[in-house]
Amino acid sequence: MAAILRLRQAAVRALHTQSEAAVPPSTALSLIRSQPNQYVVASIAGKKYILAPRDLLTVPRLNDVRVGDVLRLQQIHEVGSREFTLRGSPDLPADHVAVEATVVEHTKGKMETIFKKKRRKGYERTIHHKQTYTRLRIGSIDIHPEPASS
Repeated sequence: MAAILRLRQAAVRALHTQSEAAVPPSTALSLIRSQPNQYVVASIAGKKYILAPRDLLTVPRLNDVRVGDVLRLQQIHEVGSREFTLRGSPDLPADHVAVEATVVEHTKGKMETIFKKKRRKGYERTIHHKQTYTRLRIGSIDIHPEPASS
């Protein structure tokens, strides 16, 4: 515990005295890992989401997955905690942070009604549809200061 505290104090001093690039990513990841709660910003289906462990996320339908499948998120843009944040793909390779999402269900949204009309032509159409969604349960966020061996 004392080693973590000293490491944290050294990193805070380095951040205050030098630019943000002075702290190597492995040190920053160690500091984030020592915090009680972490979050990540990741891209799923082309959109960015802020994710924390045990979140339930609704995204547009993912056609190539089934209920119960476990997805490993590849595009992680940011990882952080209450006090520290590490951003950017050059400093944050996918090897250092592992986030898994489990497919909970495929569902549909509420009924939406679209009414089309052209004036003075007698053209009227009513279209009803439900948008399809996939619900994901976010697992734990595993942070490895050194690249994870495969």
